[in-house]
Amino acid sequence: MVLGRRRSKEAAPEEEAPAGRSEKMPVRETHRVLGTPMEGPFPDNMDQLIVGMGCFWGVEQLYWNLDGVYTTAAGYSGGVTPNPNYEETSSGLTGHAESVLVVFDPAVVHLQKVLEVFWENHDPTTPYRPTGFTSQYRSVIFTGTPEQHRAAVASKEHYQGRLRDRGYSKIHTEIVPAGEFYYAEDYHQQYMHTHPRALCAHGFCQVSYS
Repeated sequence: MVLGRRRSKEAAPEEEAPAGRSEKMPVRETHRVLGTPMEGPFPDNMDQLIVGMGCFWGVEQLYWNLDGVYTTAAGYSGGVTPNPNYEETSSGLTGHAESVLVVFDPAVVHLQKVLEVFWENHDPTTPYRPTGFTSQYRSVIFTGTPEQHRAAVASKEHYQGRLRDRGYSKIHTEIVPAGEFYYAEDYHQQYMHTHPRALCAHGFCQVSYS
């Protein structure tokens, strides 16, 4: 199957999606920066959230630098193709968003802070970041519990008010229950650590959450 990039902002029909594979992407055991496990099961006292803010390289760096974060990983979420690779995801046919798994200790960093980092570090008023046309880069929060979902919705409403006061338009961020998180290829993991001169600009509104 030859994959061409789908430039429409509308989701591709499911029948167009690549078949994917049953084999999971090989995952390194240890986070290059934090030295913690990349895969679960994680300690019982940890929470996790999956977010999409555009290119996952810079997003992962934002979160591994946040006190209280146990581990992070780049991956693909919200689509239909099982165990997709980067080429398939970039085609726009799998329905996945580039996303980051954030595993954090709620006794050290509150969910509200994790959400604050999300809102302040990209422009959620643009549906598809950073290119403006591919669902791979959409703004999305994948929640793991009803409590997380309510908190994410409340944070969106709060930030919408903050943006409206500064003349910005409607937030397009999706907030949906998390499905399977598929790990990205190893070269994407902690990319900004292995390529410190790389650029991964998301754009942001320069409007604080609080």
